[in-house]
Amino acid sequence: MPEKKTKSVRQDRNRPGGRTDTVTAPVTVEHPVQYSKLQWGILLGLVTSLFLWSYWPTLVGLVQEWYRVPDYSHGFLVIPISIYFLWISRDHFIGSPKVISWAGVSLIVVAIAVRLLGSIYYLEALQGWSIPIWITGVIWMFFGWQAFLWSLPGVAFLVFMVPLPYSIENMLGVPLQNISTKISLFVLQCLGQPAIAEGTTISLGANTLEVARACSGLRIFFGITALAYAFILLFQRPIWTKLMLVLAILPITLVSNSMRIVSIGLFMQLGMDETARHLSHDLAGIVMIPLAAGLFALTLFYLDKLFPVVSSFDARTILQNQNRNNVPRSPSSST
Repeated sequence: MPEKKTKSVRQDRNRPGGRTDTVTAPVTVEHPVQYSKLQWGILLGLVTSLFLWSYWPTLVGLVQEWYRVPDYSHGFLVIPISIYFLWISRDHFIGSPKVISWAGVSLIVVAIAVRLLGSIYYLEALQGWSIPIWITGVIWMFFGWQAFLWSLPGVAFLVFMVPLPYSIENMLGVPLQNISTKISLFVLQCLGQPAIAEGTTISLGANTLEVARACSGLRIFFGITALAYAFILLFQRPIWTKLMLVLAILPITLVSNSMRIVSIGLFMQLGMDETARHLSHDLAGIVMIPLAAGLFALTLFYLDKLFPVVSSFDARTILQNQNRNNVPRSPSSST
């Protein structure tokens, strides 16, 4: 709580007849409590311990989901990349660890409310999404408003470590599932395979390839969106170039997912058994993010070649410099 101190303030009072009397009155002034480095370390340690104790089950569940679902395996990279974002912008960090910011405490309360809401309605995604809110609240609480703004790009990246809720996957997965089926069918036919589609099922002669809801590409879309976010933060490009990268997310998702489905179909045509099919499916899901990273790099390379950066110059300045260099120098007098 802020400390209250009393100081005297001189006030002028006008009296009848044009006379002015000066009266000294006590005024209470509030000053924020300042903590020593030891107290600051203890407070930060207590908040960190409270975070780990409260979110440990959520963190364990996230790691299990990353390990179990190949399309969410990029979650293992999200935290290191987020820390890297903060590290490369460390020169812009402005923090004043002297007083507690109660606005940051209110943000922590919001994180707790979001997590409780997720627990009550069994929404694990809400519990995971409350983690970035908690972290930004702690940064605001201990280091101030400017440090909060500084940390937003890096901490917001942690949203991508949380798997999408099943309801969102179920709602948005159907359109992507149909598009991925049509693209994969076209590619397989171009490769000379006897591919015929019935709904989301592709018949390959004696083999049948079912494009299930998990193969719709929505999870890959989420991972590629995280990759685009990282590209936008890491590479210094004009706004229009970053906008082009955002617009390229969906096409790159469709291309990557279709390549996965086509590779599975080709493995099936090679006569691989059921275990090999599952193995090829899992491997395809793991390599999609590196493939998407390569496609993003090619997109940046193409944009740089299509719109090269041209240095501007002033012709008048160049002519003046040339004339100045062409002026004959007077011979120096010999002594």
